[in-house]
Amino acid sequence: MSRVTVVGAGVVGLSVAHELARAGHEVGVVAARDAVDSVSGVAAAIWFPHDVDHSAAVLDSAAVTYRRLAELAGDPRTGVHLRSGTVLSRRPGADTSWTRAVPHTEPAGPHGLPAGASGIRCTVPLVETNTYLRWLRATVAGLGVGLRTAEFASIGDVLRQDDADVLVVAAGLRSAALLGDDDVSFPIRGQVVRLANPGLTDWITDDDNPGGLTYVVPRRDDVVCGGTGDVGSWDERPDPDVEAAILRRVTELVPELAGQPVLSRAVGLRPGRSGVRLAAVGGHDRPVFACYGHGGAGFTLSWGDASRVAAMVP
Repeated sequence: MSRVTVVGAGVVGLSVAHELARAGHEVGVVAARDAVDSVSGVAAAIWFPHDVDHSAAVLDSAAVTYRRLAELAGDPRTGVHLRSGTVLSRRPGADTSWTRAVPHTEPAGPHGLPAGASGIRCTVPLVETNTYLRWLRATVAGLGVGLRTAEFASIGDVLRQDDADVLVVAAGLRSAALLGDDDVSFPIRGQVVRLANPGLTDWITDDDNPGGLTYVVPRRDDVVCGGTGDVGSWDERPDPDVEAAILRRVTELVPELAGQPVLSRAVGLRPGRSGVRLAAVGGHDRPVFACYGHGGAGFTLSWGDASRVAAMVP
């Protein structure tokens, strides 16, 4: 077994650390931010391969993660729930390849759908991010994984300061800079506003909304309302005009949200890339593996990609 350092403590980094430790490796995690302070803590965290290509490998990882999260939903400590909802489409020929990773789907009835829209009903895992990330961090620590805070400018800095046998870079948006990745990697700015929950349980996503990306994800104590998909924006400040537009769209879609008090607001930068990078990285004095570029699908791909990393590490 190897001594492995995982760079990154978001949902992907912690999931990778978990699977490596469970495989018997001696694992440490190093990151600039705690998981709840990363983009993982901002996410609506509903299972769906959003802002990522729907390749066979991605959908395979999504299916693995679906099954793992469905199992975890049986433990109230995890903050995972199975919830029903609707994926709306407002255009013909929408990509429905993601449905093969879900055990059961069915067409949505016309009642309550926007004019001209169709929908797919399904039940998927929904993650209460703060609860889940704290549970995952504690579970990883219980497997003997050490967690520390540090920031590095490049993979060379990590290699000079860390004597692990193997490195895994799973640092989200920072990964490309650390590895000198020449492929197109970019932030996808997502803004959300969290409202008091008036008793909703069903979620709804509306990627084709003419006003912009729209979703309503009810959790136990709030409703995550979004959103945006601003490619290339590094601005992590909530914009009040954008928030007002989000509230207009979500109340048109779900009228019960009208007048609900704002509980919090946030912005996260999704780690966009032309495709998920999950591979060995050559040119170093010891094995280095990359696991990043998950767009808005970090929670959706986390366990599947973590298992794939664990299978690659010697």
